[in-house]
Amino acid sequence: MNILITGAAGFIGYHLTKKLLKKNINVIGLDNINNYYDTNLKKDRITNLKKYKKFQFYKIDLCQYIKLNNIVKKNKVKFIIHLAAQAGVRYSNKNPKIYFKSNLEGFFNILEVSRHNKIKHLIYASTSSVYGNSKIFPLNENCRTDYPLSFYAASKKSNEVMAHSYSSIYKLPCTGVRFFTAYGPFGRPDMSLFKFTESIINNKPIELYNNGNHDRDFTYIDDIVDGIFSLIKKQSKKTIPYEIFNIGSGNPQKLKDYIKLIEKKLKISAKVKKLPLQTGDIIKTHSDNKKLKKYTNYKAKTNIEDGITKFVEWYKDYYKVI
Repeated sequence: MNILITGAAGFIGYHLTKKLLKKNINVIGLDNINNYYDTNLKKDRITNLKKYKKFQFYKIDLCQYIKLNNIVKKNKVKFIIHLAAQAGVRYSNKNPKIYFKSNLEGFFNILEVSRHNKIKHLIYASTSSVYGNSKIFPLNENCRTDYPLSFYAASKKSNEVMAHSYSSIYKLPCTGVRFFTAYGPFGRPDMSLFKFTESIINNKPIELYNNGNHDRDFTYIDDIVDGIFSLIKKQSKKTIPYEIFNIGSGNPQKLKDYIKLIEKKLKISAKVKKLPLQTGDIIKTHSDNKKLKKYTNYKAKTNIEDGITKFVEWYKDYYKVI
């Protein structure tokens, strides 16, 4: 079984690729290694993955359709897990064109390659951000997603609609996964756990929006990866072979309590710079995982304190913090 993973140098892509390689599955990894955040982190992830014989890596932009199609054909790919995207809610409000190119044109090429190469299952990343500022919790897959608060969320909602059309017209088996705040070792530097840990260690104030009164369904990376893995061979058998699933912990935490756990692990008190609620910020996320549990028996296993401990240990080791 040859599986193609886009965004293999990214946070979730790296961990999923590693899990598949440990299971002796052939993985073809793609990434454009853009400079949205520290490229050294991305390059180190790929270096780690290249230790496995069954891993092949191509540096490619998904807007290069011919190159993408040739890679899929050459490697006889039958499963695609599409995780590549321009990430970041706040960044999308300042730079929407980048998101249009990567998240819409890039995804269109993935859909086209999938239909022309008779891909057995396309799994693609969506986000909990599509739910907007819903007042109904926990959020399940039937909640309305028509009112995105950021262009990032709009681009992901567009992906879901595009994928549904390809499932309907071409009978392409597509499964979207809505991730809820992934965190853990080798995470993204623009995400809260990484930024807070870095600032606290370096005695810099952390930027706390909305006085830390956000609730977030923080989901440890291993649980995210287990959720994706459980779906690979479970493509929909419906007339329109399309599904959407939440992948979350189902246990939201107040952001200020999350910070207290980081302080506890680091044994350092944070300096805090309080800032107002940002445009595009969602006050609360809380995943209902019943649909995925029924479908694959999925259950998140990692509690928040253990997850933060593992991240802090990784951070100290990676950045040689004494």
